[in-house]
Amino acid sequence: MSCLTPRETFSKGESMKRELGERTYPIWLLINPKYPAVRHDIWRPILDEIQDRVFRELYTRIDTSNIYIRSAVNDGGIVPNTLNWWGKEVAKEIEYYREIVNEHKPKMLISFGAFPFEFARRVFEVKPEKGPKAWSSSILKDEFENAMENFDINQTNRIPLLRRVIPTDKFIENHNFLSRTDRETYFQHVGAKIAEIIIENKEHLDIWIK
Repeated sequence: MSCLTPRETFSKGESMKRELGERTYPIWLLINPKYPAVRHDIWRPILDEIQDRVFRELYTRIDTSNIYIRSAVNDGGIVPNTLNWWGKEVAKEIEYYREIVNEHKPKMLISFGAFPFEFARRVFEVKPEKGPKAWSSSILKDEFENAMENFDINQTNRIPLLRRVIPTDKFIENHNFLSRTDRETYFQHVGAKIAEIIIENKEHLDIWIK
């Protein structure tokens, strides 16, 4: 994924290497640079479900060409895996991301997996701070449901998605163990929930194909 390269600065030219889309777009995706494939493996089937439901209801489609996608940090080597191992480099990334969130105020900040979700919590200074291991897939599912129930179009809503979907909610690296049925059920469920929110707030989201 050419837009996510390590050891970058925050200059405009360098930043473009790790981000796609427009910051003014209401929907942002936040990913772990160690797992850029979530754009295809997780987000694409969910987006397909969203588009299908939106079209059936509104007879139009979302223009996804400018969705803002950014790597939480510039180097997978600094991604923390414990509560305390959040170094100065990660703190700098959090501070910078907070600045651009406050400037552009996206309506949906969608994260994939434990680290990007905790990163987003720290961007919004949510306490208590936790380590990525605190966010199991079952807990992230609960956080997703809470985000949907408490969605407020007048603020930035943090929406966590799973980085990978497996039947037991245990982390198994081999994709051969994944159940297609469970994956599709998850994609359909979260896609339907997000589509419902988008349809309800269609007048407040400048995301439509013209």
